[in-house]
This record gives sequence, C-alpha cells and structure tokens, in this order.
Amino acid sequence: MKVIVLGAGVIGTSTAYALARAGAEVTVLERQPGAALETSFANAGQVSPGYSTPWAAPGIPLKALKWLFQKHAPLALRADGSLFQLRWLAAMLANCTPTRYAINKERMMRVSEYSRACLQQLRADTGIQYEQRTGGTLQVFRTQAQLDAVTRDLEVLRACGVAHEVLDRAGLARVEPALAHTQDRLLGGLWLPRDETGDCFQFTQQLAEKARQLGVQFRYGVDVKQLLSDGQSLQGVQLAGPEAEVIKADKYVLALGSYTRQLVRPLGLDLPVYPVKGYSLTVPLLDASLAPQSTVLDETYKVAITRFDNRIRVGGMAELCGFDLTLNPKRRATLEMVTADLFPGGDLPKAEFWTGLRPQTPDGTPIIGATRQYPNLFLNTGHGTLGWTMASGSGQLLADLVTGRQPAISTEGLALDRYSASAPVRSPPKRAVNASA
Repeated sequence: MKVIVLGAGVIGTSTAYALARAGAEVTVLERQPGAALETSFANAGQVSPGYSTPWAAPGIPLKALKWLFQKHAPLALRADGSLFQLRWLAAMLANCTPTRYAINKERMMRVSEYSRACLQQLRADTGIQYEQRTGGTLQVFRTQAQLDAVTRDLEVLRACGVAHEVLDRAGLARVEPALAHTQDRLLGGLWLPRDETGDCFQFTQQLAEKARQLGVQFRYGVDVKQLLSDGQSLQGVQLAGPEAEVIKADKYVLALGSYTRQLVRPLGLDLPVYPVKGYSLTVPLLDASLAPQSTVLDETYKVAITRFDNRIRVGGMAELCGFDLTLNPKRRATLEMVTADLFPGGDLPKAEFWTGLRPQTPDGTPIIGATRQYPNLFLNTGHGTLGWTMASGSGQLLADLVTGRQPAISTEGLALDRYSASAPVRSPPKRAVNASA
C-alpha cells in the first residue's frame, strides 16, 4: 500500500513512522527544508496527558472578556477579516457548557493517555533521546478561585485513571524545590506525576531519521498546489512548480496543522481548524537551583516553564489573529515576567524568542480519521497546544485506520463528521480509558 503524508511536523512524522512500521510504502511531502521547522520547532516542551483540557470551558467567555483588558493577558483577539474566524469563535463558545466540556475533555484525554503509552513504547523500541524528563507537570494557582475550580477536573482525571495530587503551599516546594522562594505568591497546585517533557524538535528530527531507515521517503522543499479528486476519492497530489508534478498513492494523510483547512476547501470539506498563535522563549540556564525540575504551568497567565538539560523553555499565550507570524515584544515581556517571578535561574537577555501557529478545533479535540466524502483521504490535525502530547498516539491511531487494523482505543468523536449537523451528542463514558489496550 502506498501512502502519501503531507506535513513533516511531529504529527506527520509520527504518522509516517507508524505507517512504515505497519508495512506501508510512505512518502512525506514537506515545504520546509527539514522536519519540525514550523509549529513543532520550539513549543513549550510538555508531554502532558493529564493536562489535556479544552479551552472551551464553563466560565471562559467571561474570563476572555476580562483578559482583553489585561496587560499580561493569556489571550488576545484581533479580527483577521474572515467570516471563518467569527464562525470558529461562535462554535468554541457553544462548547463552553458543562456537558460539552466533559465530553471534549474525555476525548482529549483518551487520545493523550494512549499517546503516552505509545511514546513510552517507542522509547523502549528505539532508544530515542530528546532531553526527556519524566518528572510530571505541576499546575500552580495564585488565587482561591483557581484552586476551587480545579475540582471540576478531578472527576475526569479519576475516571481516566490519571494519577494526580492536589497540593498546598508546602507541597509545591516538595515537588519543585525552586518554588520555595515563591510560596507567598502561590496558594497551591495540581501535580500530575506521570506527565513528561522533552524537546519536540529533537524528537521529530530523530524520528524522521528512524522512519527513513524504515524506507520512508522524505521530500523536503516541495509545495503542494492542490489535491486532485474525481469527486469520490483522491486521485493525486499536484506539486507547485513549472512541471506541475503529480504524485499518486492509494491513500493520503493530511497533517499540515493550521494549513490543512485551505488545502481541503476546494474538495468541499469544511475543516474547523483555526491558527492560534503562541510564543516561546528558550532560555540558557545559569543556576539550576532556581530552575524547574520538570514543567510548571502558571494557571493565571497560561504559561508553561519546562526544563531541558541546560535550557528552560517558556511557552504560552494565545492570539487569534489569523496567519500572522510577527513577533510581538509585549508577549515576550509577559513570558519573561512569569519566568523571573517563578524561576529566576535563566539568562533572559540571551533567550531566543519564537512564535508558531497551533491548529485548534472549537472543541479542543483533534480531528483524526478518514473523511466521509473521500474514503482514501485521512486527516490528522487540530491538536492545538497538545500536538507534542498527542503525537505518538495520533500517529499510531491514524496508521491503524489507514491500514485497516483495529485501533487500540475508541475512535468515537475523533473524525471530522462529528461536526456534521446529524452528529449525535454523546455523554462521556464513565469508565476509565485503557491507554495500554
């Protein structure tokens, strides 16, 4: 079976690797000169299944209004001139109900927990190294309201079998000793001890090499002009350029992140994936005693501070402003402020400032699976801030679907057709998800 994968970010590369392991003949098309040079390049570094939470949550509309007027707000909105932006916002607001939140969170955690198991197995199989750590994620709270609100998530964490611990001030320093000097500013936290960290760029680059060793052909520096179809199935991928080369396969996988939507629109597919702009700093480490051991996530500013070997990766913010990739110095100021407040052990003046576009769905759940209109066209996109967290599981799940194997987890609610008018609204399952099934 020949399969073409469009996109060599962490999602596309993970998919290509899993497909090759399943025996498929895989070609990956990527416009950049190498793997993981866009959204996967400098993300926050978290592999955080336990923190797989929809943005669309009860109370978010009111919070969003307040954030618009704050100096260090985690969210910024600027009209991009498109009707799609308004439609996407309306769809996200419609998901801000307790029922929808519970459904969406279960779906996200189902994929994330499975992905954790897949990543651990991949490490065992390949010995891949990417400055990974297994010290968990610590979400810290500055207000009593944040502490009270976390109880909404505890039931879902218990149902999904996710290890967790609610901490008081003293408990914060037990998990992250460098927080001892900040106890007067923090009230408590939620610790997810099984979460991990690592450099997504390093991981993807090394995984691409292992995929190549399995026979995957990576074609870098090529632009896709259009997808060719007869109205019932995909017939090929036409590349840009004077030769208008057409590449054909049996099945096609789109893993182009935020850019997937515009490529499938001519096919009549309405893909609700919006580019949510995020920022990061990569900070050289000066004093390890004033740096995190793993990942600390500041709930107030929605900023994650992650420890690599000799660097700190600080990621966060969300701007809804279309495909704008300019670096906003105000966002850097916020990331530096949070870092200096919690972990002043880095050399902030020498930090590298970066931005990328996260492909976000209105409900937070990625879109993984075949399209109803084109059975040989598969989507693997819409992971939002959790692409690194969900990559290994999403790639394996999609590979199983492409090759006709029985997936290890339920695919309910993951495909594009959940957005159709006839899609049923299901209650979240009450039993725990078996991520190692």
